Formats: sequence, C-alpha cells, structure tokens
Amino acid sequence: MKNEENEFEHFSNSAQTPLREDAFELSDEAKIERITKSVRDILETLGMDLTDDSLNGTPKRVAKAYVKELFSGLNPANKPSSSTFENKYQYGEMLVEKNITLYSTCEHHLLPIVGKAHVAYISSGRVVGLSKMNRIVEYYAKRPQVQERLTMQVVQELQHILNTQDVACIIDAKHLCVNSRGIKDIASSTVTAEYQGVFKTDEKLRKEFLAYVSLETEF
Repeated sequence: MKNEENEFEHFSNSAQTPLREDAFELSDEAKIERITKSVRDILETLGMDLTDDSLNGTPKRVAKAYVKELFSGLNPANKPSSSTFENKYQYGEMLVEKNITLYSTCEHHLLPIVGKAHVAYISSGRVVGLSKMNRIVEYYAKRPQVQERLTMQVVQELQHILNTQDVACIIDAKHLCVNSRGIKDIASSTVTAEYQGVFKTDEKLRKEFLAYVSLETEF
C-alpha cells in the first residue's frame, strides 16, 4: 500500500517484531520513568498546562499503560506458557476458535487497531487449551503492530506449540489511523489471512474454515 508518508507503508521482510538488541536492558520501572518524561515533554510542547488537576498525572498514566498494558507483548516474560495435552480422544477435524477480541496498536501512528481474530488448527497428536489461543492472540497484539505481521505471528506460534503445520488465522480489524485521521473512512476494515499446511493446499478445507467463521453464534 502506497501513501505520501511512506511509499511502502506495510512492507515488512520478517514476521519478527523489529526490536533492538538492548530492548530488555531497562526494567519496566525504568522504562515507565523515561516514557513519563517524554510524554510530559510532548504535552508541554503542544501547549498543555500540566499543572491542571486533570492533566498532572497523564504522563505517568500513559507510560504505565504503554509498558504494562498496550505494549506488554514486547516483553518475553509476558508470553503465555505453551503447555499442550495429548489428543486422547483422537479428534481429527479442525478446531476453530473464532471471534477472539483483538486490541492492538498501529506501529505507524500509534493509534488503535480493534477487531476479531479467527484461528484454526488440526491436531497432529497434541491439543492446546482453548483460552491459550486467545492469550496468544493477545500477546502478539499487545505491541506496535502491522496486521499482516500479527496474523503470521499467531500462526507461527501455534505451529511451534502444537508441532503441526496445519494452522490458519484470519483477522478482521478496524484501524483508527484510517478511520479517525487521513482519509477518515469509518466504514472500512482490513482483513488478513495466513494459511499453512493443509489449509494452504486444500481449497475445500479453507472454504470449510470460512464457513465456520461465518456461522452466527447466539446464546
């Protein structure tokens, strides 16, 4: 996708999040302290009066939100445990976890990405707890992201955990960098898909996955 700010805004040559080698040398507390100063400088540069009761604590709140919440997926210490279980019941069809709520942050403008992820896999002998799939999506979403990379990271992590190539992921999300700025198109959403193993080679299986995703779930 081309734009005036960056000729190839979504180009990435790796599914790995770009991090410096010294990314984890600072403690969370040290990062919060440094970011607090930076946010304070930004707000003061914009002309905000940080002596106001409503604004005085904003730099610290933003810093804590960045380190502990919005970008917590950058810290490997927050990665979900990868315990799996033997597929004793010999379930051989695809398992689909759909409508996983996703909150992430666009790495180009640091604005929210909000959407749903749909994940499927076929067991090669191991299964994973259902909530673990949600946690994997959350872990990789909680960092500055592009949607294409996030989709690939979810698939690759499940392939690693489950020791199977047969994993698929679809993400449908709204990007506030599109919806609230620039073109300001509030109706559009972005859909990405990553198919691996049999999901990549078997068109009938892909259609079955899409049919499951399209099912209405009512309780």
